[in-house]
Amino acid sequence: MTDSDLFMPQALALAARAIGLSEPNPRVGCVLVAADGRTVLGQGHTQAAGQAHAEVMALRDAAARGQDVRGATAYVTLEPCSHHGRTGPCCDALIAAGIGRVVASLADPNQRVAGQGFARLRAAAIEVQTGPGAEASRELNIGFFSRMVRGTPWVRMKVAASLDGRTALDNGQSQWITGEAARADGHAWRARAGALLTGIGTVLEDDPLLTVRLAPVAHQPPLVVVDSRLETPPGARLFQPGRRVFIYTAGGDTARRASLEARGAQVVALPGPGGKVDLAGMLADLASREVGELHLEAGHKLNGSFVREGLVDEFLVYLAPRLLGQGRSLAEFGPLASLDAAPALDFHSVERIGADLRVIARAHGRDRF
Repeated sequence: MTDSDLFMPQALALAARAIGLSEPNPRVGCVLVAADGRTVLGQGHTQAAGQAHAEVMALRDAAARGQDVRGATAYVTLEPCSHHGRTGPCCDALIAAGIGRVVASLADPNQRVAGQGFARLRAAAIEVQTGPGAEASRELNIGFFSRMVRGTPWVRMKVAASLDGRTALDNGQSQWITGEAARADGHAWRARAGALLTGIGTVLEDDPLLTVRLAPVAHQPPLVVVDSRLETPPGARLFQPGRRVFIYTAGGDTARRASLEARGAQVVALPGPGGKVDLAGMLADLASREVGELHLEAGHKLNGSFVREGLVDEFLVYLAPRLLGQGRSLAEFGPLASLDAAPALDFHSVERIGADLRVIARAHGRDRF
């Protein structure tokens, strides 16, 4: 077993603690290990935007312990940043501290970094190694990588359905198809999102809060509503104190817009064909607003639109051990002329969650960027 086998998993576990905290910054962990290759001197993970990154937190932890980090190895799950953003460059902090070696999982895809952090470390005679933990770090930050490389969020569609793929009865009743464990797990996925998205149909029918309540979270993710005709009621429960709400529309009169803006919503007009919202344009706009992971919880019609336009990267599906027969599907699209026209998916994972199954499937080849 190498030192990386021992300490990089520890750094990745620290990075996971930044879920729901560090957005829009990536989730990064750092462990500082003495030259003896055994003694942990300090550790930390990225804090909220504008606060310290993982490397600085680890250096502070070492200082608080009275540890000398000169000559130590920094195990970090992403390339130390080299630019001035909300905080200063982490590579400079490591250089100033006298770190002797940096082991990083992979390079930062942000073009403002993209190898420059490694270059500055090497210029300061610090040994740099890359690779350990690369796949796990990328998975942990798939939304960040998507935003930086593709210019669009990683779109995850969450669905709770019966074994025969029904998300509700014909009369719309859907609470609760899955059990408590699946619902809590679904909230944990909400917590890691850069924003939650739903449609006007869900708002009018269910008046949902769409907040994270069954999992710990540092702040509530912003909410995005696709509302082509600006029908969102100003009194809807989704308007919570301090929460950012974006409403994307194709039209609607100025009085409705003013009433929603008075509730704190930011209304964005992005008209597309047929009087609908331009969904692809909306994704690009959300990426420009630093949304990396977009968590979609909507009805079968909006879900169908996302599937039909090929905009879903990942399906997060909870399957309950029951049959509902005639009812609402998880996504309304088609009919297809042939099986070859069916969207191709790859199973990413299948896991038992309480009495239900959690299936994660990805659009074929979509994660190769």
